[in-house]
Amino acid sequence: MKFFTGTHLLLWLILYGITAQALAQTPQALHAALPAIAGWTVAPEIEVFNRENLYERINGAAPLFFENNFEEMTSMVYTRGEEYITIQAYRHATPEDAFGMYASERSSDMTFYPGIGGEAQGDAYGLFFFAGCIYVKMSAGSEGEAVSRAFTEIAAGLAAAIDTAAAYPPLFTIFPAEGLIAYTQAYISQNYIGHAFLKPACTANYTRAGLSFQAFVIDGKSPEAARQILLDYFRFTGQPTDFTQGNLLIEDRYNGNIPVVWQGRYIIGAFSENADDFPEEIYGFLREVAAGRGSR
Repeated sequence: MKFFTGTHLLLWLILYGITAQALAQTPQALHAALPAIAGWTVAPEIEVFNRENLYERINGAAPLFFENNFEEMTSMVYTRGEEYITIQAYRHATPEDAFGMYASERSSDMTFYPGIGGEAQGDAYGLFFFAGCIYVKMSAGSEGEAVSRAFTEIAAGLAAAIDTAAAYPPLFTIFPAEGLIAYTQAYISQNYIGHAFLKPACTANYTRAGLSFQAFVIDGKSPEAARQILLDYFRFTGQPTDFTQGNLLIEDRYNGNIPVVWQGRYIIGAFSENADDFPEEIYGFLREVAAGRGSR
């Protein structure tokens, strides 16, 4: 188990960015990266959609993609006789945005496939994963063993071509494993719990000591920017603004009391969907996150 101070965590995040390798990104590169699958043919045509015309393909779902800083979508097709598999590769501004979009559409009803991209899930009619700045949605017009096998082969090959080091955003390594509810990690690019000044937020759901809650970490990029975020929050709640780094309690009339720890550029907090009050012990958990003790 590693131990990160704020400085060590910042250095680790920088090194992570250097070692991650984003490869296929453009429509042409993504098409060229599609693996050969026995019995299936890659259609030569490529369709490309941007922010101006994405709604033509996905209609009402487009705004959520825009919230996650969508830039371009490449649509490609495999065929086998009358059967087809469509691959939609959505390129976002950052790997965090691509993960955020994937996580927003994640479903516990689906099967998860370890070893494909940063995370992959699917069912009989589709498979979805993220890697690098790309969120990929695959769908088929029919189901069956051949389609399912093709899904996993295509996804594994394409994910490796997009990013050889695909993973959750690095801040998630500091979230403690104890009590973590699997597959609940998310990246909220804006308007976390309804507040425009709370962004972006890495979140994960927990059950600890009989309490269910969502932990969040906001990287303000600097202590000054983190203070400004908190200053906006305290002004919203009408609380005194002479706070300092350490344990804080934000009395949010819409979301209940929000315990936070402010440490340098980071704001670490807990949120209850039911606006439950937190025991004082929650600050021990938040400081555990702040210290990076969850990293492994």
